[in-house]
Amino acid sequence: KMIDWDAIDTVLLDMDGTLLDLHFDNYFWMDHLPRLYAAKHRISEEASAAHLQQTFHSGEGTLQWYCLDHWSEQLEMDIPALKREIQHMIRVRPFALEFLARLHASRLDVVMVTNAHRKTLDIKMANVDITGWFDRVVVSHDLRAPKEDQAFWHRLQALHPFDPGRTLLIDDTERVLDSAREYGIAHLLTLLQPDSQVQKRLSTRFPGIHHFDEIMQGLPAHD
Repeated sequence: KMIDWDAIDTVLLDMDGTLLDLHFDNYFWMDHLPRLYAAKHRISEEASAAHLQQTFHSGEGTLQWYCLDHWSEQLEMDIPALKREIQHMIRVRPFALEFLARLHASRLDVVMVTNAHRKTLDIKMANVDITGWFDRVVVSHDLRAPKEDQAFWHRLQALHPFDPGRTLLIDDTERVLDSAREYGIAHLLTLLQPDSQVQKRLSTRFPGIHHFDEIMQGLPAHD
């Protein structure tokens, strides 16, 4: 059994690539935006994509890197408005709703922890509102630190106390899982296919699942 649910009190769940298909985000940043940026600056899509990739590469994993206002300013484009143009592509991953419903009905404390900017969260939740399944939704911008940073976990602990030894974090980003492990979170799980349009990852440094149906068995019912 991949997860001993009896050993867990708190479940921390990432949003993009974990509960929601990462295809929306990858398509936006790698296809949609480069095309619009190319048109704006009258350059080729190849040149646009190369320039943006280089621009995005710096500061990866920092709070600013996840900030839509920062990119709107840097690129002189209304990033939230551009995201809304393709919001029909926002999708919940297979079995995510069933998993959330089961968690919600259990004795477990269920918290969304996302690095997504609040404007991103608002766009996503306007299309697939899953916030009702959670005891709390935590946005890293509100804690002034991304999940890659130890400060995030300390501030989360102050906001929503949890026992790291009895906590499960499911996240598709291994740098985040490294940070959580350093903080002492005992149960860590990743996703093998965060983007439904990209090949499954064959090697991950953490135990991985394809879909949530693999871990729903044995979920504790409400006391």
